[in-house]
Amino acid sequence: MSAADQSLPVSLWRDRRFRRFWAGQSISQFGDRITELALPLTAVGALHASASQVALLTALIWTPNLLAIVLGAWVDHCVHKRRLMVLADLVRAAVLLSLPASYLLGTVTLGQLYVVALLTGAAGVLFNTAYPPFFAHLVPRSSYVDANSKLSAGRSASYVAGPAIGGALVQALTAPVAVAVDALTFMASAALVGRVSIGEPPVAHDQAAPLLLRRTREGLGFVTRHPVLRASLGCAATVNFFTFVAGSGLIVLFASRNLGLTAGAIGCAFGIGATGSLVGAVVAPKFSRRLGVGRSIVVGAVLFPAPIAVAAAAGGPLWARAGALAVAEFLSGVGVMLFDVNLNSLQANVIPDGMRSRVAGAYSTINYGLRPVGAVLGGFLATLIGLRATLLIGAVGGALSLLWLLPSPIPRIRSLDADQAAAPESDSDARPRTTTAPSVQPTARGKVFRDRRETG
Repeated sequence: MSAADQSLPVSLWRDRRFRRFWAGQSISQFGDRITELALPLTAVGALHASASQVALLTALIWTPNLLAIVLGAWVDHCVHKRRLMVLADLVRAAVLLSLPASYLLGTVTLGQLYVVALLTGAAGVLFNTAYPPFFAHLVPRSSYVDANSKLSAGRSASYVAGPAIGGALVQALTAPVAVAVDALTFMASAALVGRVSIGEPPVAHDQAAPLLLRRTREGLGFVTRHPVLRASLGCAATVNFFTFVAGSGLIVLFASRNLGLTAGAIGCAFGIGATGSLVGAVVAPKFSRRLGVGRSIVVGAVLFPAPIAVAAAAGGPLWARAGALAVAEFLSGVGVMLFDVNLNSLQANVIPDGMRSRVAGAYSTINYGLRPVGAVLGGFLATLIGLRATLLIGAVGGALSLLWLLPSPIPRIRSLDADQAAAPESDSDARPRTTTAPSVQPTARGKVFRDRRETG
């Protein structure tokens, strides 16, 4: 019997396989915080890159997600998902190690930084599309929320302490050399994930197997016909689009120019926001047990973007302005974890084994593809109507993502019991083989950060 078939909750801290996986992901998340700081600093400090060149560097990290829907279809047809995850970690480690090596030899170039960004982003997509089926067979269904809570808590903790650790390493080692630490964390993740044994279901390999593009269409079609998946994707994409309209860059600019806060005060507020994410990840299981998984998702969908309006409406004395920003960041951090932990778990429960990577790819392509568009629109609106109005649009528009959820089955789902299954509205596509009954999960790990305000 696979882990996903077990119905009784178990203590995940007593499960050595989960502990290894959690340790690998948490270690790697701390490494990510270093690279997020060191990569652009290498471009600016060592290579004197312009603002547009730094923006291109960031865009290249996201670009591979546009092909995630195709890659997910390919991954679904591969038997050994764990091997793909280990390969993705090792590729990222090797690519990142090339940067400090080139810097020490005096040969690092901006073109190399672009290649590093593109290849690490592509390997991250590979990891994230292989992750859902691996997770579903590692963790019992009854422990999905608890497992996502623990994984999200590790990620949130990296945002609390990671930037300070990264800054110290950059100061002591220089930015390019500090990237080597992130490479080591990927090697640690590969070693730990490689030692996690799970029973991966067989994949049919016959001449009648559909072509890659057909499997891609089947994955997207499954999402659009499934009432739970369709509503969750629409909600996640909408909330992410509008929170990128009011992206953290504009919030920093607003706090500095409009609220008159110092860099130290802004940093303190963001630090408080990071603790909100940690608190949200820890309390999400208890919250979902009391309120229900579906209603917890609904609350998170509003509580994640709405507090931006608190910061946008801030005024009065300095302590009140700084306090409003801190409260907004804290509440938003709690909201995004309530949303992510419960929605990740719900999706893990409803997607059949043979579709998991395809669904993850479709989510990444649509969800991540909209984020740069939101960021560009936010910059345009800030120039046209001002920062405060743009932040309010982001808050209201993000909260309206609720409209995707209300007519769907999601608000009525209290737990992840098999009898609360939500089936696709059509079964015209060939049904994939599955070792767990599809019942009633945004994605997993990786540099799934890319912005402190991230979900899905």
